[in-house]
Amino acid sequence: MPSIVSIVGHSGSGKTTLLEKLIPELRSRGYRVATVKHTHHHITPDQPEKDSQRHLQAGSGAAVISSPDQVTLTKSVTSKVSLDDIIRLLGEDYDLILTEGFKQDNTPKIEVHRKEIGPLLTNLEKLFAIVSDDPLDTKIRQFAPDDISGLATLLEESFIKPQKEVIVLYINGVSIPMKSFIKNIITNVLVGIAISLKGVGQIKSLEVFLRKRD
Repeated sequence: MPSIVSIVGHSGSGKTTLLEKLIPELRSRGYRVATVKHTHHHITPDQPEKDSQRHLQAGSGAAVISSPDQVTLTKSVTSKVSLDDIIRLLGEDYDLILTEGFKQDNTPKIEVHRKEIGPLLTNLEKLFAIVSDDPLDTKIRQFAPDDISGLATLLEESFIKPQKEVIVLYINGVSIPMKSFIKNIITNVLVGIAISLKGVGQIKSLEVFLRKRD
């Protein structure tokens, strides 16, 4: 699973503005970035009369709209979807996933703060950096709003570069933590099987999916 970092802060603190600057800086360094935004509002990506909504209303569990330059997925859910579930939809083809919101999730967090908005958020877990226009009396590392390069370097050194090789195991939709020697065993077995198959060249990624039906 790619590293996930959540950009959090009060409404109006500048979270989206920070992401708009941070994403191109990371891309200029050659990294692939995906984003996830949390909202409490109902999402209507398509008009009711459009085909994808008609598919969903007919009972399709998901509808995809594909155009030459964009793919949009709409998936019906019956309960709250976890951040892990969303990340699985994105797949593994990213170096870093930045979320806007999700302050209650157990992910590393950067808080965006503006003096006129009010005090910092409270009871944040895994807060490792603050972006603020006002120097704060805290041991947490701070960045000025225009120090995008410095913040990108922190993300690069702390979350992107350490992930030279990534292997993730999901069982019944739940991500299973594994020790290094287990990861090595699984990697060696899967790669060994794959390279023995006809027509397989250099392996940069490998995906296996299993569903057992009763």
